[in-house]
Amino acid sequence: MKTINLQKKFTSFSKHWHPHQIAVVDDMQVLLSKLKDEFVWHKHEEEDELFFVQKGTLEMHFRNKVEIINEGELIVVPKGVEHCPKTKNGEEVHVLLFEKISTSHTGNVVNEKTVADYPKI
Repeated sequence: MKTINLQKKFTSFSKHWHPHQIAVVDDMQVLLSKLKDEFVWHKHEEEDELFFVQKGTLEMHFRNKVEIINEGELIVVPKGVEHCPKTKNGEEVHVLLFEKISTSHTGNVVNEKTVADYPKI
């Protein structure tokens, strides 16, 4: 058991859209990621995802609406819901993700942004 300093962890990597695992809670993992510009439209058939915005403003695009998540706020994307995280004007956004270990990075889509293994930091 050790305290985890999120600010220090965020300074240890720079790559965008590449989650880093900081903890495991039963069959769930806690990830940190830096986001910039647009990700890919995707969904997770069997897993919910929690996004907590540590820094910046995240736009979570859904097919029928856009939710704005500000610093200190979170959103849960239910399983099976297609979504596309985005940032605006080149802003780098820092997020904490909470999801099952089995969750695929880009869900039902595989492309150049897909990451199979998350570094542990």
